[in-house]
Amino acid sequence: MYHQLTREQRYAIYPGLQEGKSREAIARQIKVHPSTVGREIKRNSTRPGRYSWRIAQESADVRKGRVPGNRSIDCNILKEALHLLKTEDWSPKQISGYLSLKSEHISHETIYKRIRSDESGELRSHCRHKLKYKHHINVFKKTKVRNILDRTSIHDRPAEANGRRFGDWEMDLIIGKGQKSAILTLCERSRNYLLRARLPYGKNPEKVADMAIRLVFPYRKYVLTITTDNGSEFACHEKIAKALGTTVYFADSYASWQKGAIENENKLIRQYIPKGTDFRGLSEKYIKEVQYKINRRPREMINFSTPKKEFFKFIL
Repeated sequence: MYHQLTREQRYAIYPGLQEGKSREAIARQIKVHPSTVGREIKRNSTRPGRYSWRIAQESADVRKGRVPGNRSIDCNILKEALHLLKTEDWSPKQISGYLSLKSEHISHETIYKRIRSDESGELRSHCRHKLKYKHHINVFKKTKVRNILDRTSIHDRPAEANGRRFGDWEMDLIIGKGQKSAILTLCERSRNYLLRARLPYGKNPEKVADMAIRLVFPYRKYVLTITTDNGSEFACHEKIAKALGTTVYFADSYASWQKGAIENENKLIRQYIPKGTDFRGLSEKYIKEVQYKINRRPREMINFSTPKKEFFKFIL
């Protein structure tokens, strides 16, 4: 097992070097491997190449203070962090950021360490990716869309609609088991505020447009743009645009990253409503609770505040 050198061992290295002893001899004297002595001298020597045990010890103390794993963790803070993980399904980074707003400090790496050490797997089950990650490569493909008349490309969207200003939205559909049920989702990009509704008539374009209008209509003054994909369910985009006084823009084919905010929201929803679920078997109460839970989830992009709190700062 690795052990850091003590103050006494560093002190013993210093006179050994002054006397011209070899590293092997010094290592035998302080009972460590010769490579340990070599690393210590290389790491803590001054710029002229001189080793001072005092400088070496001070440098080691500074490094030790910077490493989160070496700090004692308040048991109550750790308990609260794990409670938030199990009840709210927040990521360790969201938990760490949220608690820091309350002057309760715990590193997200400390939380991850606790999750990995949990042999039962319970803590891991509350993580969105279950600590299994997939890396995707974005490949651009030329868009050839013929199923949507009078389509306005995302490349014609104003440069100001970059996700920083308030009022730019994204829209998508989540499909249930056997293509027999669907949920419409909309997200305000700058605050990640989520709206959603189950579609009783599935992907019917007229009904999808009606539901989109109904969801966003209370906030119509704050709808500057809407961006979506090229699904035929959005063929009645002009109806949405006219009712809300905006323009619906369409992303390129196979370019889901161009509407990354709503894609991320959909993945959060899938944490509670996994693929292969028939939405018709879910209660409206449960679907609403999923929306509420996601909207009270702290986000790094808004300094670990919540979408609900930040969204209604503009509305109220």
